[in-house]
Amino acid sequence: MPEKVVIIGGGAAGPKTAAKLRRENKKIQIDLYTQEDIISYSACGLPYYIEDIIKDSKTLIVRTPADFEKENINIHLKQKCIKVDTDNKKVILEDLTSNHKYEVYYDILVLATGAIPIIPDIKGINLKNIFSLRTIEDGIKIKQKMRTSQNAVLLGGGYISIEVMEALVHNKLNVTLIEKNNQILKMFDEDFSQMITDYIIGHNIGKVNIFTNEEVIEFVGNENNEITKVITKSGKEIETDFVVLGTGVRPNTDFLAGSNIKLSINNSIKVNKTMGTSKTNVYAVGDCTDNFNLITNKETWLPMGSTANKEGRCAAINIAGGDCSFDGILNSTITKYFNYTISIIGISYKEALIQGFQPEFAIVTKRDKAGYMPDTGTVTLKLIVDKNTHNILGIQGIGEGDVNQRINTVIPAILEKTKLESFMNLDLPYSPPYSPAIDPVLNAAQIIYQKICN
Repeated sequence: MPEKVVIIGGGAAGPKTAAKLRRENKKIQIDLYTQEDIISYSACGLPYYIEDIIKDSKTLIVRTPADFEKENINIHLKQKCIKVDTDNKKVILEDLTSNHKYEVYYDILVLATGAIPIIPDIKGINLKNIFSLRTIEDGIKIKQKMRTSQNAVLLGGGYISIEVMEALVHNKLNVTLIEKNNQILKMFDEDFSQMITDYIIGHNIGKVNIFTNEEVIEFVGNENNEITKVITKSGKEIETDFVVLGTGVRPNTDFLAGSNIKLSINNSIKVNKTMGTSKTNVYAVGDCTDNFNLITNKETWLPMGSTANKEGRCAAINIAGGDCSFDGILNSTITKYFNYTISIIGISYKEALIQGFQPEFAIVTKRDKAGYMPDTGTVTLKLIVDKNTHNILGIQGIGEGDVNQRINTVIPAILEKTKLESFMNLDLPYSPPYSPAIDPVLNAAQIIYQKICN
């Protein structure tokens, strides 16, 4: 049993590892180092803090350093890991307050350094009021600037940009989203991405512009070095009070150069099912690690808070001498734009083709409850099935109805490789306040069955 465990990173995965390890072992020494001045917070809640659904940023903090110290877990704030020496089982850290560098030895090392924003190389990128959104401090700055602004530009068309757009529109700002690809939310098929785009624009006529196949080439500032305008490759000049960069994130692993720890896709840390790395006595968890896609059986990388917590728990059990296996992910994601749910599980039709499957799909638009119920809403589902195996590969769901219920129904079917013939006859519960007599997800399965079996 190790005597000292050192954890690097204080977002979601690191604190989860520390807390679970302490529950598993009351005596082991646990030291957690983070370069931030807080730990254990929900970055996923930041758009809702900006929107002002969450009034106080402190609400996003799950546990404070004092909470951990009560459990005899040593928390070290404003300490940045700059090097890992696996041969000598030590890390080199820098105190960000004093710039003092020092060594810390470990028996077990857990890397939970998360991901960092990708900053595009654009002229004027260092102007004031150009923000990323990754930390609580970022969220506070954006919220403060929003309150004195009328116009904002979002760069990138991923989930974060959609969530921030809702926050800004809710606060009566005019918002322009610029995406260099031909669609927003590139994990979706183009037809669903277009439906999402149409809904957003139609829901906020005059308040939102979305430009795809467009690229920012310059940020223009005033005499105070504050951004005032965005210039695009096609010649658009868009006035703005601030910009939020939603251009993606990358694993925070630069400090591992020379450590001989094997890296994987996007320079994420290669881990096995126990969350162990290529070096003995070194584990890695959270957004800095690669993932295993349970559909394609290939390495992938999808930074998600839910995955980070599961991985932290698993690593802690194994460090304490237990037996835990984290087998992989289905790329399960969900968000919303006002009352419109946006979700995808598994792989899209276009991705299925790339991965060598022979996919078939069905799209169903239907009420989520009996049509005569007063609070019924519409859901649109796209179910994808492999023609050869009849296994479900994925589902996309959008709409103002109960999309989440339908999406969640498919997850165990994918994991257990339930055949289409069995899935379409699932005995799902029926009552008018909850669903039509035949649920929309079963309708989609029936349509695909007719396509590939008749």
